[in-house]
Amino acid sequence: MAQYGVDLLWVLILVSLAFSALAIFVSIFRHSRQHPKAANTPASGDDVASEAARKVLREFEKNGQSVDAALVTWSPETLRKILTEDLPDAQVIVVSNREPYIHNEDKNGDVELVVPASGLVSALEPITRACAGTWIAYGGGSADHQVVDGNDRIQVPPDHPSYTLRRVWLTDEQYQGYYLGFANEGLWPLCHIAFTRPIFRDSDWEAYETVNRKFADTVVAEARNEWPIVLVQDYHFALLPRMIRERLPEAIVITFWHIPWPNSEVFSICPWRERILDGLLGSSIIGFHTQFHANNFTESVDRFMESRIERADAAVSYGGQTTLVHAYPISIEWPVELLKALPSVEESRRHIRERFGIPADAKLSVGVERLDYTKGILDRFHALEELFIRHPETIGQVVFLQIAAPSRGTLPAYKQLHEECQRFAEELNERYGNETYRPVVLVAEHHSQKDVYEIYRAADICLVTSLHDGMNLVAKEFVASRDDEQGVLLLSTFAGASRELLEALIVNPYDAAMMSEAMLQALTMGPDEQHERMRRMREIVRDNNVYRWAGSMLLDAARLRKRGELDRVTALSERPANTNGDNVVSIFERRQAAGYR
Repeated sequence: MAQYGVDLLWVLILVSLAFSALAIFVSIFRHSRQHPKAANTPASGDDVASEAARKVLREFEKNGQSVDAALVTWSPETLRKILTEDLPDAQVIVVSNREPYIHNEDKNGDVELVVPASGLVSALEPITRACAGTWIAYGGGSADHQVVDGNDRIQVPPDHPSYTLRRVWLTDEQYQGYYLGFANEGLWPLCHIAFTRPIFRDSDWEAYETVNRKFADTVVAEARNEWPIVLVQDYHFALLPRMIRERLPEAIVITFWHIPWPNSEVFSICPWRERILDGLLGSSIIGFHTQFHANNFTESVDRFMESRIERADAAVSYGGQTTLVHAYPISIEWPVELLKALPSVEESRRHIRERFGIPADAKLSVGVERLDYTKGILDRFHALEELFIRHPETIGQVVFLQIAAPSRGTLPAYKQLHEECQRFAEELNERYGNETYRPVVLVAEHHSQKDVYEIYRAADICLVTSLHDGMNLVAKEFVASRDDEQGVLLLSTFAGASRELLEALIVNPYDAAMMSEAMLQALTMGPDEQHERMRRMREIVRDNNVYRWAGSMLLDAARLRKRGELDRVTALSERPANTNGDNVVSIFERRQAAGYR
């Protein structure tokens, strides 16, 4: 009887195995019927699936950063390799309001080339060069029309053309409403918590929509195929990603928001908040400088949109599409090519001091930025005054050179700021200066990038004390300029750069007393300590350069493209059931479909 039971058990096991084998055969047969191409070429299909599966794994790394990113030497060659190996035949299109090269007509009627000293331009220009891409921007130069071809294109840079600049023309009314109005009287103060009331007008919103649509038309016209990689830059184009998605559904749209994103309570002030969020969620990837700003964006989406937040995967599922929301800290090129054309630090110091009348025995403290109420220029003046009050022995020992490029001068808030800065600088000079000494030199003029770097090299101290900022590349430019490994950086805790440049003197720009003590520490810091701090900051800027910033986004773009390939070779019938009653497939479900459970 016992032997009979054992025999019966073996029979049941064999029958079970037979049914399992039959089930596997049926599954393979059904799969081959549903995907005849994969069935006819099993090796090829398996290879594609395997390759796509390997690539998709890295997509889920925290904040889009790969575990081996720190081991990579990031350079233009690295970007070209990514494009060749991970994104073959990909067309890269950059969209921004500001153009990298401006052509103006001088008083003699000659065409003059201007390279704007802009953080955005300095970050994106080497990327576009490396990718041989197309840059679409507003053509605002007085001679811009004269130098383009019949399709509004010009090859740049002029000395070594490596990419195409496509200019978009706007009427004065469009520019006033879209740029000066909605973008800079509305979104700019809304996103920068600097206590300036945002202004929203229906007419500005209409102009903003119109201009975003115009840029979308240009992107479509410039696209060579249906799947370009479009890098949309900043708050001027919040509606553009959705407009591109509607007409180029296969495109990879990467939107980078260069300024802070406020919390959801502050963002709720905007009358068109849902439209802006819908526009941005047309992106494949949305990038911010810091994780804090990325979290604020996600919270805004969660509060105002019918969406599903996938926090573990740093993504938003909305309208049948998944958008990754990652932090990509922007940076500058390394090494800085411009340094090769600059004089030595000692020659720079001598030239700058002669140019601005700075005594040879005074420490030179500098600030370099646009004349903007978010940059904390007035707060620096207050801190300098506090330094003189607390430590009168420093009077005559330090000169503060403030380069403040005029910006948006027709807007009332900027006019008022300019007047206040001039008045305060004059008061400080009258109170603490004399015939041979001015504690403040305020220069409200535009300077070329070469001039700016020479000022960095001449400085003993650089103040980057923004009241609120996304990253602020001035801090990184100053560090990169100091190949002598000297100089002290005072850096606002409210600038994204303070998350990386920890060896700077981190300050609260709203606290004049604290700022004054930090200035005193900078004035008295010895060369050895300066060397140790600057050496470490230069390592950070070198390793986390602009090519790493762009490469991280392009690698994520490649993973998204590979994920599309993975979907095409994965049997949809084997995908976990979506119980949400909609057609949104979360990243988690895609991972399960790929076999990562």
